[in-house]
Amino acid sequence: MEKPKRKEDQGINETEAAERISRLSSQLRIYNHQYYDLDQPTVSDAEYDLLLQELIRLEELFPRLILPDSPTQAVGGQAAPSFSQVRHRVPMLSLQDVFSWSGVEDFAARVRQVDPKARFVVERKIDGLSLSIRYENGVMVQAATRGDGDTYGEDVTLNAREIKGLPHRIDPGIVDLEVRGEVYMLRSDFERINHDLEERGLKTYANPRNLASGTMRQLNAQIVSERGLGIFVFNIQLMDPNMFTTHSQSLNWLTEQGFNASPGFVICQTDDEIMAEINRIDVLRHDLDYGTDGAVVKVDDLALRDSLGRTSKVPRWAVAFKYPPEEKSTRLLDIMVQVGRTGRITPMAILDPVQLGGSTVSRATLHNQGYIDSLDIRIGDTVRVHKSGEIIPAVIAVEYDKRPEGTMPFKLPDNCPVCGAETAYTDEGADLFCTGVDCPAQLARHLIYFASRSAMDIAGLGEASVDALMKHGYLGSIADIYKLHEVRSELIETGIIGRQKAVDNLLGEIEKSKNNPLYQLLAGLGITGVGRQTARSIAASMNSMDQIRSATAEEFLQIDDIGQITANNLFQFFQQQQTQNLLAQFKAAGVRMADEITLGDDLPLSDLTFVITGSFPQISRDQFTGLLESQGGRVTGSVSKKTDYVIVGENPGSKADKAETLGVKILSVDEFRELFPAAWPKSD
Repeated sequence: MEKPKRKEDQGINETEAAERISRLSSQLRIYNHQYYDLDQPTVSDAEYDLLLQELIRLEELFPRLILPDSPTQAVGGQAAPSFSQVRHRVPMLSLQDVFSWSGVEDFAARVRQVDPKARFVVERKIDGLSLSIRYENGVMVQAATRGDGDTYGEDVTLNAREIKGLPHRIDPGIVDLEVRGEVYMLRSDFERINHDLEERGLKTYANPRNLASGTMRQLNAQIVSERGLGIFVFNIQLMDPNMFTTHSQSLNWLTEQGFNASPGFVICQTDDEIMAEINRIDVLRHDLDYGTDGAVVKVDDLALRDSLGRTSKVPRWAVAFKYPPEEKSTRLLDIMVQVGRTGRITPMAILDPVQLGGSTVSRATLHNQGYIDSLDIRIGDTVRVHKSGEIIPAVIAVEYDKRPEGTMPFKLPDNCPVCGAETAYTDEGADLFCTGVDCPAQLARHLIYFASRSAMDIAGLGEASVDALMKHGYLGSIADIYKLHEVRSELIETGIIGRQKAVDNLLGEIEKSKNNPLYQLLAGLGITGVGRQTARSIAASMNSMDQIRSATAEEFLQIDDIGQITANNLFQFFQQQQTQNLLAQFKAAGVRMADEITLGDDLPLSDLTFVITGSFPQISRDQFTGLLESQGGRVTGSVSKKTDYVIVGENPGSKADKAETLGVKILSVDEFRELFPAAWPKSD
C-alpha cells in the first residue's frame, strides 16, 4: 500500500513522479561524482540534502518507480583509477541523515523496542574523508578510502602514513584490527593552502573537506605531510581478539593506543540527555578549527548493534543529526566582478554586514551567470545567505516580496574589468573568462606558460623567476621578457634571480628564443584550444603571423585539428587591440614572426601529411615532428582521409585503429626510413 501523500505532494501522479524521480536521480548521481570522485562539489550540502530528501519521499510514495541505480540505494562514489583497488572486508556504509529532533526521537524509539534500557553514544560528526585502516599484529598494513562503500575503495596506504594522529604501530597482541575514521583539514590550514593555490594559478577547493579529499588522492605522499591532515577515528570495524562489549569501551582503548578517537563523546540514555548533547555540540562547533556539520547518535551496546543490523546503505543502529545551515537575510548592496589568475571572472555579492557562523559576513559568492539567472538576483534585493561547509558564504535565495522598484537583472560584463579584453565562455562551460593575453590579473600564469617547454622553451624563466621579476616591476607584460637585457646590470646587482651567471644564462635563453619556429610563438600566446600540436598545424598552413592574424574564422576552420569553437577563439583573439599591441612589440624586439618557405618540390616529404602516434626510443616526438617538417612534411594531430601516413611507435593509441578504418597507410619508424631514406639524417 502506498503511503498517504504529504501536502506538497498532493496532485502529483505516477507519470509526473517518474519524470521527477528520473531527473533527481540523474542530477544526484552527477553531484555524487563531483563530491566523492572529483572533490569539486557544485552545490552546498544543504542543497544536496533537499534534493535527496525529495527523492526519498517520492520513492516512498511510488516504490514501483525506484530505479536500480538510484542514489538512495548506494553510498556514492567509486574507486579512482589512479590508485589500486582494495576490496572492503567490512562495508563502509554511510549514515542515515535526519534533519529534525523528531527524527532522532523516532530512531531512539525503534531501538528501545528491541532493548528498553539501550544506551547511546553521541559524537561530533566530522566533515571529512572516510578512511578504513587495517593493522596486522599491531602494524599498519593498509588504508583505503570508501570508494563505492560496499565493495571496493582506493589503496592510499602511503598517504595515510603521513596523517597526524594515526599510529603506525599499536598493541602487537591484536592480531587483526580494522578501524574507521574521518580525515580532516583544519580551517586555518585550508585558508592558507587555498590562498597559495590561487596565487600559483592552480585549482582551489570549495571547503576543507574537499581539499582533504583531494590531498589524499595525491600521488606524492609528501604533499599529505606538508598539508598536515589529521584524522578522528570513530569506530572499530573488525577486531581479533575482540575485547569489548560496548562502543564507548572501544573508543577509550583506541585513545590509549594513540588514536584521536571521537573527541568529547558522551554516553546518554534518555531523550533529554541526547538532545542536550546535540545542542552542546551545536554551540561548540563554531569555535572548532575543523568542520563539524552534525552530531552522530549511536547504539553503545555492540551485541544490540548486531541485532539491529543494516539496510543496503545504512546501519540501523545509528543516525546523523544534520544541523540546519546557518542562514540569515540581508541586503545585497552591489555585485563586484573579480578576475582570478586563471582569467575566470567571478561575481561576488557585497552585502550589508550580518553576523553568521560566529563572524561578520559582508561578502558572498554568486558562482556564475547561470546561478545569478536561476535565482534572478539583483542589486538592492534582500537575499538569504548561508554558511555551511564552505568558508565563503553563498547567496541561496531572494526574498522577492521585498524587492524595491526599478531593479534590473544583472549581467556579467562583455569586457574584462581589468584589461578591457573581451570575455567569453570557453569550451561552452558555465564560467566566464577574460581572453586578454596581456591581462594584468592573469599575467603571471601567461608569462610562465609562454616560457614553458610547451611554448617558447625559455629555460630559467619559471615560476620563481617570474614571481620575483614581477614583484620588482621588471615584468608588466609578456613583451617585457625581451626588454630584460636592458636591465642586466640591475638584475645582477639585486640578485633577485641569482648571480651574474644565472642572469646571463637567462638572457641567453631569451635571445635564443627569438629564433624559435612560428608555431612555438603561436602556442605561447595561450589561445583557448590551441596547444603545441594545433599551433604546428596552423603554422604549416599559414607561415606568417601577419597571415594568421588576418585570417577569418572560416579560413581557420579549413585547417585539420581545428573545429568551429577553436576557429572562433582564434579569430576573436587576433581581433583584439591587446593582441595587436603585443605582436607589434614582439616584432620590434626581433622575435621571429614567420617561417621560411622553401620553394620547389625537391624536399623528400613535400605535400605529404603525417600523424605520429606512440613512443619512439631512438627519437623524441618533438624531434621527429621537427624532422618531418624540415623535410617538407606536414604533421597533424588527428587522422583523416587527407592523412598520407600514420607513423606508429610503441603503444600506439586509437589513431592507429582509425588509420586502419580509413585505409591510411601505417608505417613503423624502420619502414619510414626505408621508404624515405633521404628524409632521415645521415649517421656520422
